[in-house]
Amino acid sequence: MLLLSAMWGMNQVAVKLAAPGISLVMQACLRSAIAAVLVFAYARLRGIALFDRDHTLLPGLAAGALFAAEFAFIHAGLNHTSAARMVVFVFMAPVVTALGLALFIPGERLRPWQWAGILIAFAGIVTAFSEGLAATSGNEWKGDLMGMIGALLWALTTIVVRTTSLSNAQPAKTLFYQLGFAGATLPAVSIALGETGITHLQPVVLASILYQGVLVAFASYLTWFWLLTRYWAAQLSVFSFLTPLFGVAFGVLILGDQVSTAFIAAALLVGAGIALVNLPARSAVAVGSIP
Repeated sequence: MLLLSAMWGMNQVAVKLAAPGISLVMQACLRSAIAAVLVFAYARLRGIALFDRDHTLLPGLAAGALFAAEFAFIHAGLNHTSAARMVVFVFMAPVVTALGLALFIPGERLRPWQWAGILIAFAGIVTAFSEGLAATSGNEWKGDLMGMIGALLWALTTIVVRTTSLSNAQPAKTLFYQLGFAGATLPAVSIALGETGITHLQPVVLASILYQGVLVAFASYLTWFWLLTRYWAAQLSVFSFLTPLFGVAFGVLILGDQVSTAFIAAALLVGAGIALVNLPARSAVAVGSIP
């Protein structure tokens, strides 16, 4: 879980590294397409049916649409804000998911310390967003806002998975719906945004795309689902509070992102909030997509 958290924290940094050669939303398309092909091959190898009639088509398409929109906002937002900031805003999703599931699923009621975690995490986001509004660049708040929308879409994806027939589907099939839909639709989004697409396939660009598609969107997601079959979701999910901290660290060390003391405090608040929300034996963030 420490390795997975580090990989997820590094993902936004990888997107920035590939930006000189492939536009940002097009990267989301390529990574999804690569991972979808790998999931298809994995399913065939393991004998997992991806196209049988199991009443998951409509919720699967809904989850896929939310997943594609999530990454459109996240990747487009990286045009305006740093990788360090983006990962903190995106990883509000587990907190929003817990709040949403408490409304839709009986038995998912939040305990006092979970409400405290939500308030702490939102305090961190308010602090970080206020700093973005005050930034001299003028556009940082736009990227921050897109990150928050991405987090909301991620949370909605998880809620769809948990509250529909997808909850009984094979994880590979649920993941295939999301990756396949994103790979098929995001090229149109990239064109609509006027992106340049693929321009320079330098080694660092290729390495970044392979990292995003093979290691993150395919290997890490399947590893996450595999872990969930062997350990309590709460024991695993509590580690997710480290992801925004890894993201900030990698952004500073690799990209030279500038972060203030106030933003570091905001990241710590978000991480602490995620940890508190996931302390009880629950599975609110156990199923869904992970940026």
